[in-house]
Amino acid sequence: MITIPIYDTILLPEVTFFFKKEVIDGWNINEFENGTIIAFAMLKEDIDIRTVTMEDIYPVGVSARVESIDSEGNVKVRTIERVKFISLTRDHDGTTESEIVGLPEIKDMDEKEKNERFERLRSKFLKFVQNYQWGLWARGFILQWKNINELACSMTGYFSITWEEKFAIVETDSEAERFDLIEHSSYEFMEMADVAEGAELEQQARNESIYREDAIKKQIEILQRELDEMHPENISDVRRFEKEIAESGMNETAEKEARKVLNRMKQEGQDGHEYGMLYDYLDFVTSLSWKPEEFKPIDLEYAEEVLDKDHYGLKKVKERIIQQLAVMALNKKQSGSILLFVGPPGTGKTSIGQSIAKALGREYVRISLGGVRDEAEIRGHRRTYIGAMPGRIMEGMKRSGASNPVMVLDEVDKLVRDYGGDPSSALLEVLDPEQNFSFTDHYMNVPYDLSNVLFVCTANSTDTIPEPLLNRMEIIEFPGYTATEKFHIARKHLIPKAMKQTGIRRKDINITDAAVRKLISDYTMESGVRGLKKQVETLMRYAAVRMVKGQGEKLSVKPANLREYIGHRGISHDIIDKKAVPGVVTGLAWTMAGGEILFIETKLVHGNGKTIITGQLGDVMKESVEIAISLVKDMYPEETRILTERDLHIHVPEGAVPKDGPSAGITLVTALTSLVTGKPVAPNIAMTGEISLRGNVMPIGGLPEKLMAAVRAGVKTVFIPEKNVEDLEDVAEEVKKELNIIPVKKIKDVISQVL
Repeated sequence: MITIPIYDTILLPEVTFFFKKEVIDGWNINEFENGTIIAFAMLKEDIDIRTVTMEDIYPVGVSARVESIDSEGNVKVRTIERVKFISLTRDHDGTTESEIVGLPEIKDMDEKEKNERFERLRSKFLKFVQNYQWGLWARGFILQWKNINELACSMTGYFSITWEEKFAIVETDSEAERFDLIEHSSYEFMEMADVAEGAELEQQARNESIYREDAIKKQIEILQRELDEMHPENISDVRRFEKEIAESGMNETAEKEARKVLNRMKQEGQDGHEYGMLYDYLDFVTSLSWKPEEFKPIDLEYAEEVLDKDHYGLKKVKERIIQQLAVMALNKKQSGSILLFVGPPGTGKTSIGQSIAKALGREYVRISLGGVRDEAEIRGHRRTYIGAMPGRIMEGMKRSGASNPVMVLDEVDKLVRDYGGDPSSALLEVLDPEQNFSFTDHYMNVPYDLSNVLFVCTANSTDTIPEPLLNRMEIIEFPGYTATEKFHIARKHLIPKAMKQTGIRRKDINITDAAVRKLISDYTMESGVRGLKKQVETLMRYAAVRMVKGQGEKLSVKPANLREYIGHRGISHDIIDKKAVPGVVTGLAWTMAGGEILFIETKLVHGNGKTIITGQLGDVMKESVEIAISLVKDMYPEETRILTERDLHIHVPEGAVPKDGPSAGITLVTALTSLVTGKPVAPNIAMTGEISLRGNVMPIGGLPEKLMAAVRAGVKTVFIPEKNVEDLEDVAEEVKKELNIIPVKKIKDVISQVL
């Protein structure tokens, strides 16, 4: 029998339908005759009908009789009964043939009940379509249904059921079961359509409300814009931020976040509880400079002039800075190492950052990191916290108002690590040129380019700076100033600045050179000039009081009346003893305030071989004492037998001051050797250097400051480690001229020359 495959459609018995097609499965429509019996096979999926097989069809279909064919190709067909396909083949002419058997229906439904339920269902459909614009057309369509099968064949394309469920309607033998399935799908369809229609109407109403609200908002914005143009001083916050965001030059991520926050701010309104927080955020991000600054040509001669004018001395420091600027000038961008200025307080580490900014024509900003213990101080607080703020880095960028300032990170050696995180680790991203082009502050939550910032760090010592952070910076040592350098700094900078601040004129005061030198030598004990600055300011305040009281004569400041004007005695520095005493040797020490001489005193007292150490020595110096005792016992076995019979007392004066560091080794060995041999060491001889258990003299740090302290104390000869000879390049010539500096490699070289 000729078989026509159909897809996504079901056919049931006693249904009349029409179709039109020029060729059906290779047969010409015109060859069909009235009474021709054909079968309809339902495909499992949409496939090419020319390759259909038994596996591609459902096993149950329907047979039908061709009733008529009109002139336009419309074929009227009336289905007969359900059939079961036994086989399916294709002939050589392309037509599909099948072997089928009929499937009888189970008449388990009363005709009266069937008709009543059908009429009730059709009435339900007629009532259902009244609510739709297409209801008039659908009404005529529904009235043509004569039985439940025609309803099912017409509507199954609209039912929300699977093809397997559609086939189940065809497959069932029971009329009652089929009726139930069709009825259930029909009511489900109408209910879902009602729900969808209700949801659509509700959505339409909501959309109309939104459209109306948007239209009103646009009208308000237009009116507000006109008011802003008429009265720019009263511009609204939203309009101001819209304008600033558009003109800021933010990157895409930042602009997206800013507009997102601005939209929230619009929705909140000025009475909203989050309005203030949103306002602060937008005010901060729009205050930053996002546009890259145009690189300005660097004039090295002008830079040298600025550095020389603002700072006296510091020759090597200035040379290194000029080298950095030269590299930037060649690359026409920020490049080179991160500079770390290390030195005692008052040596100009911070102020030279201002000079660099002046030389480059850039903005200057200083950030103090001393005592910072919370990582959020660097990276900022997340906005989810109450009172959230940006970190110090981005706050500094806001204050500078530029994208390429000179930023001085002061006191990086005083960062503290605790439960709040590790601030020094947060600085790694800030200072690393491989990462800081997209630095993300937690408060901002968007990347910001820090690669154009010239970072300058300062520290008094590198001992407390973590190694990973220290590796990202180039250390530039700031040596202490000599007395001559301090004199010139006082004359060129400190005195003129103090006079300007206090309103003192040149004709009102005369400070002699001798008074300035005495002020330096007797009233300060530092490597820098911070203390000297305070003393000069004290003199100016004294002169100001005299002028206000009407004592108009010119104030003459001489060494003799310094105490009267300043109001306190000068600072007493340790100076060398005049008399040599066995067991006492002068050492040199480095402190945060500069260099100082240090006496190592040893003495044998009655006892039973104990070693007594006083003077608040730290662990490192205590280890040096142990090594020194072992070396002396090894070098002088006979002389040191007495150490088993008497107690050895080692003392470093000024017991209230803690002392530590790896530089007192050779001084301890020399003092102990002098004690056990009874040979004194000349008081004008000083020494510095660590010692190893093999007697090697190890290198030390802070040599320039130590040698300046030696000159101030009256020392004439200084022993230093041979490995520190290169450091003499950093020592001022006037200091080296005053001293006989002897490099030594072994402790025996020291002993042989001093004893």
